[in-house]
Amino acid sequence: GGRGVEFTLLHRAYCHLCDEMLDALRPIAAAAGASIAVVDVDAHADLEVVWGDRVPVLFLGPPAPARELCHYHLDAARVNAALVGTATVGTATLASEPDFR
Repeated sequence: GGRGVEFTLLHRAYCHLCDEMLDALRPIAAAAGASIAVVDVDAHADLEVVWGDRVPVLFLGPPAPARELCHYHLDAARVNAALVGTATVGTATLASEPDFR
């Protein structure tokens, strides 16, 4: 599973949590054949306004509230569940969580 899946990681320069999340995600994505798009949140004002306080933030596909997998630290269980879900369903339908903005 996972082929054709793309994760989006909102990242920030000089952010050690961002680097740690990317380092933790790389082997999982590689094993699943998924790709990782690393986006500098500070280069995109629209993303920075919404997600800037939560960086790093990992999404399945493009940044969208319903597709957030985790923030600050990698939640490997959710990442793996998302990969399994994409393999069986074809599109990810992640349960939405309360939005604490």
